[in-house]
Amino acid sequence: MWEEKENKLYKRFEFKNFSEAFGFMTRVAIEAEKMNHHPLWTNVWNRVEIWLSTHDAGDVVTYKDRQLAESIDQLL
Repeated sequence: MWEEKENKLYKRFEFKNFSEAFGFMTRVAIEAEKMNHHPLWTNVWNRVEIWLSTHDAGDVVTYKDRQLAESIDQLL
């Protein structure tokens, strides 16, 4: 479940290994590019953490962030 904290949507994902995490990030990147809305994220081995906010709206959560979060969840 996505959490809203510090004006961002946040979610942590864990996978079996680095390859699965990287594959997920690739799928997210394709969706983000389609929406022209790019996440802040980190990846360490099997863990991916994503923060979403809309920079041109003052770094707050907007409909675009919720829409991307929903698209990301559908990639699992």
